[in-house]
Amino acid sequence: MSTVIVSKEDYERQKKYVAKLIPLMEDRMVFLGRPLTYFIRTYGCQLNEADSEKIAGILESIGMIRWNEEDEDTRPDFLFLNTCTIRENAEDRLYGNLGAYKKWREGNKALFIGVCGCMMKQSHNVDKIKKSFPFVDCVFGPADIHRVPEYIYHRLIRHRKLYQVSEEDYLPEDLEIPISHERKFRALIPIMYGCNNYCTYCIVPYTRGRERSRSSEAILQQLHQIAELGYKEILLLGQNVNSYGKDRPGEMTFAQLLAASAEITSFSRIRFMTSHPKDISEEVLLTMQKYPNIERHLHLPMQSGSSRILKEMNRHYDQEQYLKTALRFRELIPEGTISTDIIVGFPGETEEDFEETLRVMRIVKFDNAFTFQYSIRPGTKAAAYENQIPPYVVKERFGRLTELQNALCADSNNSVLGTVEEILIEGQSATAKHVLTGRTNSNRLVNFTIPDGTVYKGQTLHPNDASFNANALEGELCEVRFTEARPFSIEGELVRLIDD
Repeated sequence: MSTVIVSKEDYERQKKYVAKLIPLMEDRMVFLGRPLTYFIRTYGCQLNEADSEKIAGILESIGMIRWNEEDEDTRPDFLFLNTCTIRENAEDRLYGNLGAYKKWREGNKALFIGVCGCMMKQSHNVDKIKKSFPFVDCVFGPADIHRVPEYIYHRLIRHRKLYQVSEEDYLPEDLEIPISHERKFRALIPIMYGCNNYCTYCIVPYTRGRERSRSSEAILQQLHQIAELGYKEILLLGQNVNSYGKDRPGEMTFAQLLAASAEITSFSRIRFMTSHPKDISEEVLLTMQKYPNIERHLHLPMQSGSSRILKEMNRHYDQEQYLKTALRFRELIPEGTISTDIIVGFPGETEEDFEETLRVMRIVKFDNAFTFQYSIRPGTKAAAYENQIPPYVVKERFGRLTELQNALCADSNNSVLGTVEEILIEGQSATAKHVLTGRTNSNRLVNFTIPDGTVYKGQTLHPNDASFNANALEGELCEVRFTEARPFSIEGELVRLIDD
């Protein structure tokens, strides 16, 4: 596959389709006597979420609004499923949901259903949709999103199902694609696409293609636009952000791009994901130390603490190198937190290998970890390994690992009890209507209460009243005192809302 930069001509072509679709959508809205709605179900990582925000932006540019999931009496007019291939059950989830959405189509023959994302880069999934789910109107890949207006137009006008999954690795510049950010405070900013690492357990390089970086000029222009819109947090995204620019001679390094982003001082939080341990540099860590608006948190996927297993995984680093990076971060940013990814039960993993993973966990003292039991992904090298670990062994090891990590999480959260930190409010907590949720600059999840009668921007807040809308404070900054530690979050109470 080759990298193809999306041309100006292609973007102009899509704008013409948008212009054609707008009157069609207006006529449909007049006929129905209501706005047209859309719903996007997103599976997988933040890059998929960013892709969904582009699809949402395109749909809104032709006159649609988001469908309210809580409205049980209605169904959307356009439905998109943005798929992921990472986990073993990804296909089961997609096909199970398609079966359920078939009933939606039966209730509304005009419902447009599109399926996109990483799973569509595997031809057997496209073939199955053609054969078993013929009510799907359109199938396209993650690199084809910029052509959604064209696909919708041809389906509506020519009444022809479309299966358009490009072989090329397209490189879009997001400035040319309308984006509807789902959160009022956070903007997802892809800085690169694809992956060159070919870890033996991972399907991503086969579905997302080779690494290709956007130009720093376009990224920074987009960031300045985002800042002018008032966003307080940005999340720089890539399968391996530390490889940014290596495919573009003369381009900035990731550390330089990170520093340039931090110079936009209206951003309170600058986050990035994901860092590959083989590529992260001292310069990146020093940049994080220098700029206080860069999140004091490093997500550094370890996968295994065993150097032997890391080699089998094709991770290109060993235990010693990983520890050097993690402990250097602890030294430079002692108030910071480290999270990681760990796979238990990779083929050939012995008890000694597993004990090495536990050893590294005890040394680094991860503040949080995303833990997984190894699952076979067809198409990956490890899927053909003969020394697969019995499920009962994987389950037992996984139990020990999660027990240790839960204790580490609790210790981490207990260490900050009684302190006061700045929180970026993310909205209403899932636990109670009068409880707010947000994160610290070190990425700790905090649920907190607001004293009745708190005054903010001239208004008196009454959290226990039925009229109180916690989500109205989404994106605001405040200070919270931590009162109680839980394994995966901290409870707190508001000290003050920061009124800019």
